[in-house]
Amino acid sequence: MSDAGYTVVVERPGVVTCRAQPSQGALPEGQFDVATVFSGLSAGTDLSWVKGTNPALHQNWDADLGLFLAGEPNAGYPVERFGYMQVGRVTASRVPSVAPGRLVAMTYGHRSCYRADALRDRFVVLPAGFDAVLGIYVAHMGPICANGLLHAAADVVGADVRTLGDGVRGRRVAVVGAGVVGLLTALLAAHHGAADVLVLDETAARRDIAERLDLATLDPGGGDPAVAVKQQWGRSGERGADVVFQCRGRGSALALALRLLRPQGTVIDLAFYQDGCGDVRLGEEFHHNGLSVRCAQIGRVPRGTAHLWDRDRLSAETVDFLQARGRDIKAHLITDYAPLVEAPSTLGRLATNRHEGLQIVFFC
Repeated sequence: MSDAGYTVVVERPGVVTCRAQPSQGALPEGQFDVATVFSGLSAGTDLSWVKGTNPALHQNWDADLGLFLAGEPNAGYPVERFGYMQVGRVTASRVPSVAPGRLVAMTYGHRSCYRADALRDRFVVLPAGFDAVLGIYVAHMGPICANGLLHAAADVVGADVRTLGDGVRGRRVAVVGAGVVGLLTALLAAHHGAADVLVLDETAARRDIAERLDLATLDPGGGDPAVAVKQQWGRSGERGADVVFQCRGRGSALALALRLLRPQGTVIDLAFYQDGCGDVRLGEEFHHNGLSVRCAQIGRVPRGTAHLWDRDRLSAETVDFLQARGRDIKAHLITDYAPLVEAPSTLGRLATNRHEGLQIVFFC
C-alpha cells in the first residue's frame, strides 16, 4: 500500500478492496490533513453499497423535484467514498482553527487518511480529553438520532423547539429496533427526561445489551406486543405510547410502531426501507386511531426550526450526551473492533451473514 494511504472501495456488488491513494503534494492554504484513528461501520447504509440495494444505484434522484425518476442512476460502481463515522487526528494544517494533533469527527469515508478543505468539508473539533472512539458518533450518526428527538419536539411545540427534551420529557416512549440507531435514540430520550422508555427487538442478544444500558425491553415475538404496551400505558381509549421512534428498516417494524401508539400519536421514522413497506396496512390502526408518521432524516431539520437548529447544534448535543453516557456506550454498544485493512473481508462477510453484535469500529 502506498505511503499516501489507502481507501476502501466497493468495486462491484459483493467485491470490496483497498486501493492505494495517490500522493497529494504540498498542503494548500485552507486545508488540513488527517490520519484516521477510528472509522465506524453503519451496517444498513454501508452494506447497501456492497449488496447493491442502495436506491441511488438504480434510480435518478432529482433534487429539484424531490423525486426518484427513471434515468441514469446517481451512483455507480466502483463506489469510492462511503461511510460517515470517521475520527481523524490532524497531522498538518493550514487552517487557523484546526491545530495539528487535535481530533476531528468527519464523514470522509473508510480510508486511512484524508485531506480536508475547511470550506467544503464539515468537521467537528472534539473537546480535549474526549474519548476518541466515541467521536465516530459526533459528525453524523449522533445527529441522526438527535434529529429524531428534534422532530418529536416539533410535533409537540411546533417551530419553537428549545431543547431536545421538548418532545419526550415526561412522555411514554417506545423504540422499535435495538440496533445502533435505536439504542442511541432510546438513551437520548431517557437522557432528556422521558417518563418511560421501552425498546422492542426480536433478538435476545440486543435486548440484553439494551438492558445493560438500563433500558426496559420487550420481545415482540412473545405474544402481541401492542396489547402488552397498551395494557401497561394509558387509560381507556387513550392507551399506548405517546411517541414511537421507528429504527428498523423493515415494513413489519413500521407496522408494529403504528400499533404501539395511543390515538393521534406519532411515529418518528429513522429507518431506511430498502425493500419497501409491504407489511404496512394504512386501513387499520393508522386510519382508526388518527396516527401520524414523520420522517426524520438528517438532511432536514423540522420546517421552521432552522433558525435555532442545524447539524452543528445537533453535533454539540451529541457531544454533551456522549460525555454523560459515553462510558456505558463504549462498554456495551461498541461490540467489535477490526483493523481498517480488514474492512473488505469484514464487509464481504456481513453482506451474506447476519451480524450478531452491534457497532463495528475499524482502527488504523
